[in-house]
Amino acid sequence: MKAADFIELEERFGAHNYKPLDVVLTRGERVWVWDVEGRRYMDCLSAYSAVNQGHCHPVIRQAMMDQAARLTLTSRAFRNDQLGLLYRELCQLTRSHKVLPMNSGAEAVESAIKTVRKWGYQHKGIPENQAEIIVCANNFHGRTITIVSFSTDPAARGGFSPFTPGFKIIPFGDAQALEEAITDRTVAFLVEPIQGEAGVIIPPAGYLRQAREICTRRNVILILDEIQTGLGRTGKMLAEEHEGIEADLTLIGKALSGGFYPVSAVLSNAEVMQVLKPGEHGSTFGGNPLACAVARAALKVLVEEAMVENSARMGTYFLDGLRRIHNPLIKSVRGRGLMLAVEFYPEAGGARPYCLALKDCGLLCKDTHRDNIRLSPPLVITREEVDWALERLAEVLEKPPC
Repeated sequence: MKAADFIELEERFGAHNYKPLDVVLTRGERVWVWDVEGRRYMDCLSAYSAVNQGHCHPVIRQAMMDQAARLTLTSRAFRNDQLGLLYRELCQLTRSHKVLPMNSGAEAVESAIKTVRKWGYQHKGIPENQAEIIVCANNFHGRTITIVSFSTDPAARGGFSPFTPGFKIIPFGDAQALEEAITDRTVAFLVEPIQGEAGVIIPPAGYLRQAREICTRRNVILILDEIQTGLGRTGKMLAEEHEGIEADLTLIGKALSGGFYPVSAVLSNAEVMQVLKPGEHGSTFGGNPLACAVARAALKVLVEEAMVENSARMGTYFLDGLRRIHNPLIKSVRGRGLMLAVEFYPEAGGARPYCLALKDCGLLCKDTHRDNIRLSPPLVITREEVDWALERLAEVLEKPPC
């Protein structure tokens, strides 16, 4: 079958809730992927940072195969010999006290919302049904009904009401707005350290430190959604490390499995997580032995192969190269680690035509919020591969796309 045949099958039988580039991939290795007709591409999206360790990392693959031959699922009705080991390794790596395992990023967000609401009722004395969580405009935390209830993206919300109450939206990067939004009903502040889906929006220096200080002083739980920024993407294991803080709850996912399996987790201090009692929250697949074995291997290679340090080095090199590309329609180039973006002025006509032209040159990336190109290659990328990418980016971005 050719690419057109696979595309026709998707269009005929699948829900049309995505608008992907028309490339049909069949194989991947490190930073490279191949389509069904044998063409090679550099992956500069990394499945929205789920493939930080590179495609089909052999150590993670072997761990998955070995565990799949022994035991895959027991439910949490019974214990398994992988869950406790993952708990310990995650806590040691991230300085956390407790871990709640889930499957998808959205489930981790939902779990955190439930947990902090209960904490607010039990420990802060907030009257039942009155807990409020503060979030930021242009956030992206997932697509469940509760999560889109506090989205400011019309496409995420249109036609899906009625929405879940209990959320207050403030501008991103504005510590004073956070201070003013807190009331005696506020239980938590949920924020991305860098807004990924919004176009790699980096807050002002010191913002997270200010948010940490405000939340501590006002007895509000700070939740950092590090599902995209965490596990090396920004050149630190967690993006919070850039400002030397620790959240009360940290949400991770995506790269927690290196792209092999849906795994997410809520990392917590002991005080907040202790409000959950047996039967109040859970997941049949959350914490299953296959997921835990895969996650343990994914964390192991991140550390042992110095991928976080490589992200910092290659991110600086990549960003410097992007800033040397000249096009008067480019409004901004920004990034931290290997989480990068090129933003165009509106008169450029959007970023998607550039993404299509880059695809034809062998480089895969994704437009977001119309005018932004996101560039997030796997953390294993080499200097020579960054040079290869920059050559093609310069070729395409320095002239209007056809």
